Amino acid sequence: MEPDVRPSAVATQLALPATRRRGRLPFRRRSAPEKRPEGDLSWVGHLVELRNRLTVAAFSLIPGSILGFLFSGQIIHFLRSPLPTSDPLEALGLTDALMIQLQVALITGVILAMPVILYEFWAFISPGLTPSERSAARPWVPLAMAFFALGVGVAYFILPYATGFLFTFQSKDIHILLTADAYFGFVTTLFLAFGLIMEFPIVLVLLSKVGIITSKWLRKNRRGAILGIVVVSNLITPGADFVSPMVMSVVLYGLFEASIVMIRLGGK
Repeated sequence: MEPDVRPSAVATQLALPATRRRGRLPFRRRSAPEKRPEGDLSWVGHLVELRNRLTVAAFSLIPGSILGFLFSGQIIHFLRSPLPTSDPLEALGLTDALMIQLQVALITGVILAMPVILYEFWAFISPGLTPSERSAARPWVPLAMAFFALGVGVAYFILPYATGFLFTFQSKDIHILLTADAYFGFVTTLFLAFGLIMEFPIVLVLLSKVGIITSKWLRKNRRGAILGIVVVSNLITPGADFVSPMVMSVVLYGLFEASIVMIRLGGK
C-alpha cells in the first residue's frame, strides 16, 4: 500500500523547519541598534538636548566662581587699580560688599568656563551642519576662546583711559562719589562687551564657510558696515566717555578688514 501523501501533511513537513527556526529566534544574538542619523531629532528632542547642554554650561561656572570668590580681594584690587584716584570705593548698602564679591566671582567663573561653554554651543549646532561645513568650521572653535581673552585684555587696557577721561569732569562743585556697585557694573559690562564683540571675525568667517557671505559682498557693503560698527560700539559700551566706543570702533573695523582678507584667502 502506498503511503498516504496528503497535501496537509506535505505542508506540515515543509513548514516544520521554519517553525523551528522561528522558535530559535529569541535565543539568537541581537545586532546593535542602528545609529540614529544626526539632525534627526524632533523639536522635543532638540529642546531636551538644549536643556542638557545649558545645564552643563551652568555647572561649569561653579569651579571658577568658587576660585574667584576665594581670591575676590586680590581681583577687586587688580580691577580697581586703573582708577585715577586712591579713594576707596563706597558701598551704600549693608550687603553691597558681599554682592560685589559674588559678582566678581561669577564673572571670573564665566571667563574660566568659556572653553566649556563654547564646546557645548558647538556640540549643539554641529549636528545641523553638513560634514564639509563641520570640518571647515571646527578649527575656528578653539580660536573663539583666544579672541574672547583678547577682547577682555583690550578692555582692561583702555579702562584707565576711559575712567581718567570721565574723572576730568570733576570740579570743586561736582565731586564724583564712586560706588563699588557702579564701578564694577561698568567694568563687567566693558569686559563682556569687548570679549563678545571679538567673536565678530569668527562669525563672518563661519558665515562665509556655509556660503552666506563672500569677501566681495563684504567689500561692496563696507560703508554700511562702518556705520553699523560705530552705532553698535556706542550702544554696547558703558558710560558716557568717547574713549571706549572709539577704541571699540577701531578694533571692530580692523577685525572687519582682517575677516575680508581671511575669507578671500579661503577662496570665498
